[in-house]
Amino acid sequence: MSEVLNVEEIFGSKVFNLGKMRERLPKTVFKEVRKVMEQGGELSKESADVVAKAMKDWAVENGATHYTHWFQPLNGITAEKHDAFVTHPDEEGRMLMEFSGKELIKGEPDASSFPSGGLRATFEARGYTVWDITSPAFLKEDATGVILCIPTAFCSYTGEALDKKTPLLRSMEAINTQALRIVRLFGNTEAKKVVPSVGAEQEYFLVDHEKYLKRPDLIFSGRTLFGAPAPKGQELEDHYFGAIRERIGSYMKDLNIELWKLGVTAKTQHNEVAPAQHELAPIYESANIAVDHNQLVMETMKKVATRHGLNCLLHEKPFAGVNGSGKHDNWSLTTDNGVNLLDPGKTPNENVQFLLVLACVLKAVDTHADLLRQSAADVGNDHRLGADEAPPAIISVFLGEQLDDVVRQLIETGSADHSIQGEKLVTGVSTLTDIERDATDRNRTSPFAFTGNKFEFRSVGSSDSIASPNTTLNAIVAEAFSEAADRLEKADNFDLAVHDLIKEYLTEHQRIIFNGDGYSKEWVEEAARRGLPNIATTIDAASALTTEKAVKLFEKFGIYSKVELESRQEITYETYSKTINIEALTMIDMAKKLYIPAVVDYTKTLADTVKVLREVGADETVQADILKSVSCELAKANTALKGLEAAVAKASAEKNNKAQAYLYKDEVKVEMDKLRKAVDTLETLVDKKVWPVPAYADLIFEV
Repeated sequence: MSEVLNVEEIFGSKVFNLGKMRERLPKTVFKEVRKVMEQGGELSKESADVVAKAMKDWAVENGATHYTHWFQPLNGITAEKHDAFVTHPDEEGRMLMEFSGKELIKGEPDASSFPSGGLRATFEARGYTVWDITSPAFLKEDATGVILCIPTAFCSYTGEALDKKTPLLRSMEAINTQALRIVRLFGNTEAKKVVPSVGAEQEYFLVDHEKYLKRPDLIFSGRTLFGAPAPKGQELEDHYFGAIRERIGSYMKDLNIELWKLGVTAKTQHNEVAPAQHELAPIYESANIAVDHNQLVMETMKKVATRHGLNCLLHEKPFAGVNGSGKHDNWSLTTDNGVNLLDPGKTPNENVQFLLVLACVLKAVDTHADLLRQSAADVGNDHRLGADEAPPAIISVFLGEQLDDVVRQLIETGSADHSIQGEKLVTGVSTLTDIERDATDRNRTSPFAFTGNKFEFRSVGSSDSIASPNTTLNAIVAEAFSEAADRLEKADNFDLAVHDLIKEYLTEHQRIIFNGDGYSKEWVEEAARRGLPNIATTIDAASALTTEKAVKLFEKFGIYSKVELESRQEITYETYSKTINIEALTMIDMAKKLYIPAVVDYTKTLADTVKVLREVGADETVQADILKSVSCELAKANTALKGLEAAVAKASAEKNNKAQAYLYKDEVKVEMDKLRKAVDTLETLVDKKVWPVPAYADLIFEV
């Protein structure tokens, strides 16, 4: 019988949360910490020392020997440098364990070895990490021991943000300020804060570790660069929500336990659409905590997988021909006195505050569709966006039947006197309860969908940090709130002014609303007629960062400076080129050392067989036909290999980052596709016994 798990007892056991602070800090210090967390400001040096000692004592009691400033540089993952709590031995040679407020608040990692987009040169090495008091410290335990991890921001010596957290925190302050202006207009004087809440669903694949080690493409690029489809894929729709296999269930159980200890509210788990694909979804929390927790989710997924002889693949498209993985970013705004600004209520046509917020969101998304698309752009996501299982690269908003009807009433007549209500869903079975049907359906093809009391941004890639998408969402909506508040605060007749503003925004930005099939060719044509941007790739999206309107937006709220935006654009180009270069070199290496030698040996075997059959007067037609087909494809593969080598040489010689990125997109990727096509065709012709790597069927069905 398995051991009974007490989730309430283990939840947050590795987190130095408010509960532990309340227990361990003097009341005055705890009160000061809460004030800084909620209102901003700095802890006094004395209080910082007290917090540091309490944090260290708790960590040491739980086995910690080191601490680290845990931060999120612009490579999309997390970084940490471990320092022991030890100090100089005392006069009697005893080692002391100490941790000061200064060490808690500030660290000095090297800032030149992380992506900076030109902000830092190699000889300009100094950078700073600064404690984020709003995100609780936690303990990580692995082969290195127990480490106290202190979430921090990361900036350069000259003050520019070199991380994902700093702009996010700036954007949260911006939307808080502007959203408070909106709620004040409607008489809410009690709310002191408006917080963006986020719940990030995480999709992932699991493959057997031993098979993973036999695939250099998975090791070096996180996806299969070659691979013919298995005889069966996802066409029978039998994996989605299917019974979870024992090995996967055991993994999910351990994953949940590790996440719960870290205070991550892992709630939902299930099989996803593709074979070997799964999903984990947490409960909503503030955007900053959600970003930190999602990084922990991805890291923990990989760590726990190794314990089960598995490898967790977070790439957006690890296997061709089956669904890729995304990370649906569910975003909403809530006041500290419990009001969800995106809750329409039972009669949204009468909820003026909600209608104004909705109109502002539509305005924000329409005005900055290019920026929103850019925020979800990464190299891996280019394989997914626009494919049949993912939202299109065209940004649009799904409102559903109820809200769409209200919006159209407001646009056409200036008022909405009714809203569509849900009805009883009659099951037709006497023993089944008839249920209340929602007033609107869902749309899984929409990149930005209203889903009841939140918006679901479905374009974000599975391996990407959710910091940038939420930074952009906060910023663009803050701008819309600011412009609306500027007008409404000056209005002589507020009721008339807000009515006119809602109608104006809805009328001007109705083109962004689309409730139909986002996968259809007709929508691509319709979107073009509407003038909506269709940005196909990551490097095409990068230019959105430095447009005049983008710079104006981000500088207005102090989220990014122009220099910081330019650096992120450069990093996009650099990362794109480096990623495709690694993939191309991996393909070249695999083709030269694995596939072509294996096929050459196979053709020799076939040729020898044909020769023997001819010598004995037997029919060699079948073997000769196979030999001819294989030799033909082998020649194509060799030609494609030479073409890829030439394209890589040309692209790698280009010195301009943007030009180089486009060479990798327009020339290298084209040659990569040619080589893959030839090798994948060979896989269908060659004896499985001589094929040098595990096939798709081995990887996604034998887990």
